[in-house]
Amino acid sequence: MYEPKNYDHLIGTQGFSDVMLKNHFTLYQGYVTNFNKLNDTLVAIEKEGQFGTPIFAELNRRFSWEFNGMRLHELYFDNMKKDGEPMTDGELKKNIIAEWESMEAWEKDFKAMGAMRGIGWVILYHDKEAKRLFNVWVNEHDVGHFAGCTPLLIMDVFEHAFMIDYGLKRADYIASFWNAIDWSIVEKRFEE
Repeated sequence: MYEPKNYDHLIGTQGFSDVMLKNHFTLYQGYVTNFNKLNDTLVAIEKEGQFGTPIFAELNRRFSWEFNGMRLHELYFDNMKKDGEPMTDGELKKNIIAEWESMEAWEKDFKAMGAMRGIGWVILYHDKEAKRLFNVWVNEHDVGHFAGCTPLLIMDVFEHAFMIDYGLKRADYIASFWNAIDWSIVEKRFEE
């Protein structure tokens, strides 16, 4: 049984109203609750031997949607901090510069992805096998992930992440998010 994490320490983050954050936390908690319910239902169906039934198939298709919705929100909230924290001149920064030729080019690319029309996530992925970094647009929770890669920095660009405070001004939300990044967490993910 998964338990929702408490992210109340983010209340008061500049650029994020308490109302918007609390709504976002509630949405995240819904993913946890729905994943647990779905898991319990699938276990019961499997015990009854209902493999191959339409309900078995459809619920299994939904399984990664709920799990990834839960986990991506955790990664997103975990890589945020009330006062933000700058990136160090460590290995992650060196690798970003090696991949994009400058921090500015990488940041421009990441933010431009976040500003694209549509709903989803922007994720800086690390492919340990090829020693590469990729900025990736993930449209839905369960589609578009880079298999085997580690998500380092996650930015939620579904409307619920910014509409209450910013309306259609997604670029203003992205600027506020950028100021709230806890780079120590992002760098730790890279080092692990």
